[in-house]
Amino acid sequence: MVEFRAFMVLLIMSRKEFIPETLYELYKSLGLPLDLLDPRDEFTIHNVKDLLHRELPYTSPSYRPNFFNFLFVKDAHGRCTIDGMAFDIEPGTIYFTNPGVYRTFGWREIGEAYLVTFNESYLKENVHREIYSEFPFLLTETIRPLRPGVGPFSEFERLYLQIHEEQRGDSPYKKKIIGNLLVVLLLKIKATFWNDYNPIYEGNRSSQIVKTFKRDLENHFRELVHGKTDKTLRASDYAGLQNLHPSYLNNVIKSKTGKPVTVWIAEKTLSEARSLLQQPAVSVKEIAYTLGFAESTHFSAFFKKHAGQSPAEYRKQCVKA
Repeated sequence: MVEFRAFMVLLIMSRKEFIPETLYELYKSLGLPLDLLDPRDEFTIHNVKDLLHRELPYTSPSYRPNFFNFLFVKDAHGRCTIDGMAFDIEPGTIYFTNPGVYRTFGWREIGEAYLVTFNESYLKENVHREIYSEFPFLLTETIRPLRPGVGPFSEFERLYLQIHEEQRGDSPYKKKIIGNLLVVLLLKIKATFWNDYNPIYEGNRSSQIVKTFKRDLENHFRELVHGKTDKTLRASDYAGLQNLHPSYLNNVIKSKTGKPVTVWIAEKTLSEARSLLQQPAVSVKEIAYTLGFAESTHFSAFFKKHAGQSPAEYRKQCVKA
């Protein structure tokens, strides 16, 4: 019955692509167990063995989520496909994928394999405001599985197990503690792998366009937030930065990530708005102007449409947290 539901989901997705925003949405769409997942979580960490509750071997349908994930495999075997590239799942390996990349995971055996998922808003709010400047590998479309060796992997293991323990706890400082541990985790990944970084699709024209667009988007919003510009860029402006026709840029971005340029811009605006709203000294009117809105009422309407609550309600929620 579950397999039939998964097939129907794929059939629906082939007509109008569904891009899950969280691991909860993904599991729900695939008819997988939800008992360990919370629909409100922007950050998750679980041992896949505890999460899957499936008879092995199991292979997921192809999916394209709107979140980052790291998979730390200590004791498991299987096979994964990331944007058309197939890799064996082996002990002592770290796998990373970013939003918009097609992937499939197949499991033959699972002992310990910890899956960590998070979105950009979580990173900006709890890890580092200049996240992509500090950790540029997060913008990379497809990275080969990382094999640090037994000693270094054990260091990663200590970190992800500590993060898992904190996530299960009820400390009032849980988000801050996990955010700081994630900084350490990302710094260790950067220190261990970045000097030898070798992206898979470096020579692929479409992948270069996607990577450049993501960096242009990040750089422009950084300038907006720091007051270096008050001009907002439209889809045509991002196309012009690469000397491309707007329709061509949009087709490439949508085919490679599942979302058109306008959606990327809207999601980036929302992410930055959430981050700025956590600063009580900055008024909603100032935030609206900073992000290029002519009127604060326009910003409030935009925020409520995309976040489901007003800027004031979101700010109050952050103060309580």
